[in-house]
Amino acid sequence: MKIHHPCRFLIGLFCIVLFSGCATALVAGGAAGGAAVGTYIYVNGELKTDYPASFDQAWKAAEKTIADLRGTEVQPEREIARGKISTRINDEKVTFNITYKSKSLTSVGIRVGWVGNKRSSQLLHDKIMQNLGDL
Repeated sequence: MKIHHPCRFLIGLFCIVLFSGCATALVAGGAAGGAAVGTYIYVNGELKTDYPASFDQAWKAAEKTIADLRGTEVQPEREIARGKISTRINDEKVTFNITYKSKSLTSVGIRVGWVGNKRSSQLLHDKIMQNLGDL
């Protein structure tokens, strides 16, 4: 029986992770398939989660978040089941992507900066959740 050196396995695993590309998802609080409320998925610089709120409520909470943080150059683009709000907050470009999923479930993705900033996006999600509670 041939015994393989454990370093070969680790090097192979490292190569797989290294060459897997930018589409790797970081999932916090749940599984990647069918994201549940409270699950955050960070993909390609955008942090996404679902909120137990209607599309209109999520849109208003995003607008309030932008106003509270004194966003400038606000450019809303709203359609029937999706919308995007682009703005600048603290001299950084911020994009909110809001998508209808069902009557009381809405997905919100936030990208801060050109390549994304997970911590800043999380802060904005926390503010949206707070604003949803105030509506």
